[in-house]
Amino acid sequence: MRRDQASIEEVARDLERRTLAALPCELAKLVYLASTRDYNTGQYRHDGLAQAFTAEAAQEALARCHDGVFRGLTFENLAGVVLDLQAYLHSTRQDEGKILAAWDRLEAYRVLVPATCGALDRDLFVSNVKIALEIVRSALAEGGSPGERPRP
Repeated sequence: MRRDQASIEEVARDLERRTLAALPCELAKLVYLASTRDYNTGQYRHDGLAQAFTAEAAQEALARCHDGVFRGLTFENLAGVVLDLQAYLHSTRQDEGKILAAWDRLEAYRVLVPATCGALDRDLFVSNVKIALEIVRSALAEGGSPGERPRP
């Protein structure tokens, strides 16, 4: 099979192996994948994948991976979402309180939702993230470490 005729699965495996595997948590993967989407057109773009395969294959693989990571995180239990959010915050190496405040104010997590997502899945994801943000914020306010498991 020629590289320009690669299957979407091959492109997705390449993306997962070379890029996504290096990211520390599912939320980081979701943020990365959402960042490859043009918010004006909804199309995904990744120059490296497009060059190695085709722009169309890259577009489809990015969309599939975005959807898969989103669904995995959406249907994760709340404790898992909290731990993933904590891991993401820690991985940014930025002031976690500022990130939490910005996410509250801007609702930045809403741009992480794939365009093909249904309303119920979107609402579940948003609700889980809002709850996780509050749990993490409370833990930080009590002097908790971002890597600690929150108290029930």
